[in-house]
Amino acid sequence: MSRQERKNMIEFISKMRGTDHDNLLYMTDAEIEHIYNQTYYQFEEIAE
Repeated sequence: MSRQERKNMIEFISKMRGTDHDNLLYMTDAEIEHIYNQTYYQFEEIAE
């Protein structure tokens, strides 16, 4: 994943989940992507 994509995912997760931004910086790309997908799908279900 690109740096910009990772940065965008971390910002989204931080805003939607209230997760500490610093903790996310130390996670792997796979962990970030997994948390992002879970958060995105939860947000998508609420929006419908």
